[in-house]
Amino acid sequence: MKDNYTYINREISWLDFNARVLQEAADPNVPLIERLRFLGIFSNNLDEFFQVRYATVKRIAQSAKAGKRILGGIAASELLEQITKKVIVLQKESLQTLLAVEQKLQEENIYFINETEVLEAHKDFLKDYFLTKVSPALVTVMLSEGLEQDFTDNTAFLTVKLHLNNNPKNAYALIEINPDLDRFIVLPKVDDRQYIILLDDLIRYHFHLIFSFFDYHKIEAHMIKITRDAELDFEEDASKSYIEKIKASVEDRLISDPVRLVYDNTINKDALQVVMEKLKISATDGLIPGGRYHLRRDYMNFPDLGRKELLYDKQLPLTIKGLPLDENILPAVAEKDYLLYTPYHTFSYVIKFLREVALDPKVETIKITIYRLSKISQVISSLINAAKNGKKVLVQIELQARFDENNNIDFANKLEAAGVQLIFGVPGLKVHSKICVIERREGKKTKRYGFISTGNFNESTAKVYTDYTLFTSNQKILKEVNKVFNFLEVNYKLKKYKHLIVSPHYTQSVLNRLIDQEIDNQKAGLQAGIQLKLNNITSYKTIDKLYEASRAGVPIKMIVRGVCCLIPGVPNQSATIEVVSIVDKYLEHPRVYIFENAGDPKVYISSADLMTRNIENRVEVSCPIYDAEVKQQILDTFDICWNDNVKARIINREPQNKFKPKGTKDNRSQWDTYTYFQNQIA
Repeated sequence: MKDNYTYINREISWLDFNARVLQEAADPNVPLIERLRFLGIFSNNLDEFFQVRYATVKRIAQSAKAGKRILGGIAASELLEQITKKVIVLQKESLQTLLAVEQKLQEENIYFINETEVLEAHKDFLKDYFLTKVSPALVTVMLSEGLEQDFTDNTAFLTVKLHLNNNPKNAYALIEINPDLDRFIVLPKVDDRQYIILLDDLIRYHFHLIFSFFDYHKIEAHMIKITRDAELDFEEDASKSYIEKIKASVEDRLISDPVRLVYDNTINKDALQVVMEKLKISATDGLIPGGRYHLRRDYMNFPDLGRKELLYDKQLPLTIKGLPLDENILPAVAEKDYLLYTPYHTFSYVIKFLREVALDPKVETIKITIYRLSKISQVISSLINAAKNGKKVLVQIELQARFDENNNIDFANKLEAAGVQLIFGVPGLKVHSKICVIERREGKKTKRYGFISTGNFNESTAKVYTDYTLFTSNQKILKEVNKVFNFLEVNYKLKKYKHLIVSPHYTQSVLNRLIDQEIDNQKAGLQAGIQLKLNNITSYKTIDKLYEASRAGVPIKMIVRGVCCLIPGVPNQSATIEVVSIVDKYLEHPRVYIFENAGDPKVYISSADLMTRNIENRVEVSCPIYDAEVKQQILDTFDICWNDNVKARIINREPQNKFKPKGTKDNRSQWDTYTYFQNQIA
């Protein structure tokens, strides 16, 4: 890496992040089944990358802006080539990793078999499984030259080439891989050996049943996978509601332009050409050669097989000292602030809070923002319960939460039917803030309680995403949270804030002011420093401001899980900046801003990454931490994370993704954080 570079390209940095996920899959110290699941995460990440980021770059390359140098000084067409080359290398590494894991699984008496390796003992089981569960859901389409055939509603296929008897022409077919079917079929054990066959091979094994109408002497089958552009395009139709426009746009996504085709590299050229023509894929689309199997994202849900020793040990979520789950929690929150840090603490506190205020006769109003929810959401149930109990419930639900649009539309309909007031935010802005405020009548006064979070109010992701949630009755903070809701309802009237940092109007200016203060303190010989924990940092304005602070000598520590366009350690640019990334059992998700402030640290938790979209195009909330105990918990857990020398990688310095040097003692931050909170309730 050349030190005269100012930024790392965003897309390349993202691929470097996904390489860190792949490192976990390749790590022999990670339990075997967890390694398979990391392979699934790697593949799922890559799918979304092509649907969103690659598709965006491709649109730029095809537009009038094609010659413009963008995204860190790279032309879009050149960037597409770089991405494709890098992805091919990563795909090759992922295949090698999968083969290595499968070999290790064999040492544990777990075997993947294909259609040529079926045991006699399994034939009846497989036939029954195919006929009862797979065949009814199978869509097999014979390809015809003169017939217009539509395959835009699916993304994964087995391409089949039939070598016919007494016919010089071959027959071709596409079999759609139904995403609702289990990908892994666990077979009965034989001699203590556990066998697994993939759905693809189960289908191959029963070709004689599927193609019984044809007289063929040979049959070939190869998997392909299509990734489509996931951008939403809205109709300008005044007669349609916002929900109807979102729903129509999501449906259009299924038939949008392809941006990548991953294919089995052993497929015959003629079969590949036939399929590309039918699927309307040109040679200029992202063509990625792969192995026999695709849809590796399915490994995210690989069954545990009852083998606990091949999984991470389960850590029971902890309770919060001083905050009882078996009593009303509002009285405790009335006295002081409390910090919830999932998944170390149980997410049940969020549900308990909402269920309690839904029943409390003194509670009059509940306001909450919704971005992503669990498929079965107790949060929604609690809000409906509150509405049925006569509370005024206002929910801002973000219908443009990518890939969760349909889920959120369904919840919006349920909430509306229950009498909940819905608002859909601000035109042109996504609402990404994670806030809730309630108003409770206490004597002659109304008192507010609420919570502000770095993560979604989602029971499922709370088990694997690390996130902070602050429970508070601080009236100054909650008055401003209420102002955010007022802005969401009446967009044309801007609010002013003394405590919260709110995007899109104030985040950049407030961050600049806070960084300037650290620069002034450094020059004055006072304690100075900046500590940031983020998912991503791509805002060049913010990076330039951090470079300015570094040139002034301000020490800056950054923990960035994903994309980082900043280059640390460059003389006369970023010499005082250090950046690490941690990828481990849980997905590191909180955003934390810490400013040393001459020895009296200012600490914020935030929904906002330091990305242009979060700063300028979203409604985000960063909340100051005033409670001394909560502030110390955040400072301590940042330090625990920073001192990780087991799962921390040094990023944007050569060699990329090198692990942090080991010390005399292993510090694994996710394990140490659990112990830290465990000791607080001991």
